Amino acid sequence: MVVIAIIAILAAIAIPNYMQMRNKGYCSEAETDADHIAAAIADYFGTPGRTEVPTMADLKITLLNHADILGTDPNVSMTIQVTDRMSRCPVNYQNAHSGWDSNFVYSRTID
Repeated sequence: MVVIAIIAILAAIAIPNYMQMRNKGYCSEAETDADHIAAAIADYFGTPGRTEVPTMADLKITLLNHADILGTDPNVSMTIQVTDRMSRCPVNYQNAHSGWDSNFVYSRTID
């Protein structure tokens, strides 16, 4: 009985921590997708003659989440928006980290 009680106490502590860390992984996944898009944009403009804001199809990358590139002039700025596909990024994480809004969307601006 004592062993079962100890296991139950450990499980009561470990399971919520595991769930919280797993959910934060969804946040990191969206942030990493934004980093991959930024790198792909840099590669895209490495080819001479490219002056328009690229589409996601132009970048030819595979992402885990839905993403959009906003902006009309790449010489001014572009904004990358990545939506957490599972809507599992904790709201307290979103509030504590810049770039997140409360609708599970991570934004990164490239100037």
